[in-house]
Amino acid sequence: MKRLFLLFAAVALMVTLNAQQAQSKMQLTETEHDFGKFKEEAGRQTYDFIVKNVGTDPLVIQNIVASCGCTTPEWTRSPIPAGGQGKVTAIYDPKDRPGPFNKTLSVYTNSKPEVVVLPIKGEVIPREKTVDELFTFPVATVRFESNHMA
Repeated sequence: MKRLFLLFAAVALMVTLNAQQAQSKMQLTETEHDFGKFKEEAGRQTYDFIVKNVGTDPLVIQNIVASCGCTTPEWTRSPIPAGGQGKVTAIYDPKDRPGPFNKTLSVYTNSKPEVVVLPIKGEVIPREKTVDELFTFPVATVRFESNHMA
């Protein structure tokens, strides 16, 4: 009985050691990105984070969660083989969001660590407003900035 227990324990230990050695490992070329200053009229800004699998098992990017609705993630959906590359694309939409921004993408994978946070930042230079946007209250042919009179 003791021999059977020792044999079972040894096999379990070997399986555990093999499982720890054989795993995927994600390596990023950059861990953050600064878009710098750009005009709101320039539209959506994108940046690709290159992901390398330096482990022995396929790397799977399971999900990416953006910190707000102005940032959209896209990523390599198929498993990245050992030694292979994939990408995580951060897309920031500056429409009606002037000023500095600091957002994050949380990347969930099957490697250790399971969650990697990728910050993106920059500053949106506001567009020039139209007369209709500056003076929002029309009265006949005249437009006013406010609907209150002093």
